[in-house]
Amino acid sequence: MKGFDKFAAAVTALFLLTAAVVNIAILSADTGSADMARVDTERVKYQIQNGTVPDADDYEHIIGIYKYDGSGDFYESRNSYVICARGDELYRIEYKAAGEDDEKRRTLITVNTVMGLSLVMLAGVFVYIRRKIITPFNELSEMPIELAKGNLTTPLKESRSRFFGRFVWGTNMLRETMEKQRERELVSQKDKQTLILSLSHDIKTPLSAIKLYAKALEKGLYDDPEKLAEVYSGLEERADEIEGYLSKLSSAAREDFLGLEVHMNEAYLSELMTDIKKLYTYKLENTGTKFITGEYSDCLLKCDAERAVEVLQNLMENAIKYGDGGEIAITFSDEEDCRLVTVSNTGCTLSEDETLHIFESFYRGSNVGSKPGSGLGLYIARQLMLKMGGDIFADIKDGRMNITLVFARA
Repeated sequence: MKGFDKFAAAVTALFLLTAAVVNIAILSADTGSADMARVDTERVKYQIQNGTVPDADDYEHIIGIYKYDGSGDFYESRNSYVICARGDELYRIEYKAAGEDDEKRRTLITVNTVMGLSLVMLAGVFVYIRRKIITPFNELSEMPIELAKGNLTTPLKESRSRFFGRFVWGTNMLRETMEKQRERELVSQKDKQTLILSLSHDIKTPLSAIKLYAKALEKGLYDDPEKLAEVYSGLEERADEIEGYLSKLSSAAREDFLGLEVHMNEAYLSELMTDIKKLYTYKLENTGTKFITGEYSDCLLKCDAERAVEVLQNLMENAIKYGDGGEIAITFSDEEDCRLVTVSNTGCTLSEDETLHIFESFYRGSNVGSKPGSGLGLYIARQLMLKMGGDIFADIKDGRMNITLVFARA
């Protein structure tokens, strides 16, 4: 804010200095026009005194030449004049002497009026920028810091500004999403802890029974074959019971732990592609990767537009990370009432057998090398596509990884 105020003050001072220089230049401008009027007047006087009365039209700065006729208004004129005598005759020579000052005055008034209006407009622009852009931006600049600190409860004040209205709305939506995500994580953690404690307690009973059977067998308390068979059967039942509890744990661990939400609506395919091109055309040009988008007929898809773009982003990032940087292509096809969108990249070194597992959570293929990652990108993509009523599958052909999204037409 202080920096902007200093800049505005410096620009205003420079403007005023320029105005002062212009005024000085006008005031000190050449007065040659007034000098020529005096020269023309002297020439006319010389001619009259030498017996010739010239025509006023022959001189640019002479208005008129009048001989004294005895009238009382001879010495009255609105113009500047001089009296010239020749013997007993008098002549009044009128000339343009005051015109130069009037012209300067008019020029000064015009220039200063224009510069004054310009200064008012400039001040208005500075005030507008300060109130509508600088001040709101300073208020908004604190929000990322608060989000980083984990302060998710204080929303930004709504703004009608055309510059920051959407930003405020988007930031508040981000804050709300992060807050809901944190709440879901806390609930999920609580549920998992409760489940673990409950199953731990339930497992103790069959585990105690197994220990008792083991001690009895160790001490040889059961000699009767039928009793032994009953003990072995009991051990198997208790083992199955524990296995059932472990299966519950495994099932709970495989649930949608990310809490992905989808708001079904409709979106044109062209809208999704416009977003993807905006995100990746320049990025891939800088890396030297050839980016190809096939031809398609626009259609309305059943999906959550934001989630659909997120899925396409995941596929694009996957292609950038694990491809050879040669080429990435997006192609389109139709199948029954569905539109298929395929993202492919060159340089795939993954084996065909691994395509069955790449959509599993935390799975990382044999081609990851030292590249960082969580193994969740394609898992998230699959979960979102399923929630949007679509599907996703992968195949490898001629060294290209092809991942296809299946969208239902609206």
